[in-house]
Amino acid sequence: MENRILIKDLKNNIGQTVTIKGVVDLRRDHGKLIFIDLLDRTGKVQVIISKKQEAAYSVFSEIKNEWSLQITGLVKARMENTINPEIMNGDIELEAIEGCVLSKAEEIPFEKNSTDINIDTYLNYLPFSLRGEKAKMIFKIQSQIVKSFSDFLRSEDFVEIQVPKIIGEDAEGGANTFSLDYFGHTAHLAQSPQFYKQIMVGVFERVFSVGNVYRAEPHSTTRHINEYTSLDMEMGFVNNHEDVIEMETKMLTKIMKDLQDNFSAEFLCLNSIIPVVPQKIPTMKLREAQELIKKETGEDCTSEPDLDPAHERWLCEYSAQNLGSEFIFITHYPVSKRPMYTYEDENDAGFTKSFDLLFRGIEITSGGQRINNYDQLIASIERKGLDPEKFNYYLQAFKYGMPPHGGLGMGLERLTAKLVGVDNIREATLFPRDIHRIDNLLTQETKKEKK
Repeated sequence: MENRILIKDLKNNIGQTVTIKGVVDLRRDHGKLIFIDLLDRTGKVQVIISKKQEAAYSVFSEIKNEWSLQITGLVKARMENTINPEIMNGDIELEAIEGCVLSKAEEIPFEKNSTDINIDTYLNYLPFSLRGEKAKMIFKIQSQIVKSFSDFLRSEDFVEIQVPKIIGEDAEGGANTFSLDYFGHTAHLAQSPQFYKQIMVGVFERVFSVGNVYRAEPHSTTRHINEYTSLDMEMGFVNNHEDVIEMETKMLTKIMKDLQDNFSAEFLCLNSIIPVVPQKIPTMKLREAQELIKKETGEDCTSEPDLDPAHERWLCEYSAQNLGSEFIFITHYPVSKRPMYTYEDENDAGFTKSFDLLFRGIEITSGGQRINNYDQLIASIERKGLDPEKFNYYLQAFKYGMPPHGGLGMGLERLTAKLVGVDNIREATLFPRDIHRIDNLLTQETKKEKK
């Protein structure tokens, strides 16, 4: 096997003959010289293919963008007047001596880093679109978010768990589930890992999971998809929902610090700013937020059980301008609006110890304290018009004793989209599923998306 050198290590081999492998990112012809930018997983380097090097020229004279090559060549320092300090390896180049074509590519559908294509074209050619620099930056940042989330929770004694995606009953008790035949029985794709992470609080006390969840909601907007990645945690022996809020604040601080330490250059390229997480994120009860909206805008939403998207955006702008935080927690949603397992505030009848976290105009987290008393949970299920018998498996955890607990679920793609500054959540979703698309369009008819 040849001794391949990664492109990031070429600077340590000036004057040496080495072998590299990579993909042609760009070809440029100048007289008798061919210049290519060759790309591997670690970076890019300029390669010179000259007629003087007949073995290399005969192999590489017909290459095009996206061809995969193996090149053996001499690492050289660039002439002073050709040095580009703004790019990686801008002070070196590789003179090709010999090599081979590993893979050819057909003519590309559009320029890889084009900013002029619409979202449907981007998605139709996603296996190619994802090779663009913007997409690569977005999904490397997303990978870091998951790593930081997991690293932080492990440092706080949380145990990672893997939970089923096929369930017998919807964890939220709602109707918006995808159903499937399961050996003659009806099963569903999970809307969340909620039941299982609660059960596991009785085992490990603190647990987290990262996994896909499914919502059969016929939305066609820039903020909704039907399969997304949920970052979930659940913790036992909480005093109330404020313990969960405090834990999330520390977790977000860790994520943003890691992004600053590792991806500040990428955020600069994306024209986005990594937010500062205050030591204490501003918190308002829903009714307080609605009264503020009414006072400041004249719009009366005080009778509504939830915030609409326009009011979420307004509250984020208000928080950023007046409270010094791009994040704001909204708490105490009505019992009628929250799932059956949500804890009602004993000092605020009809309202729950629950919260949403808003960031840059959108909800990215939902969480709160859960009911841990078996009889109270049975009563709550019945009040929702559900049959406790259908939840017997889940209810065992409470029947045999559960500590006070709470947790949250955070949408990875929404957080990513807002951090990197893309308008459509699909650009922050690796392979998006929505009402119109499972990789390919489900119909040739497309609908205009709503915000």
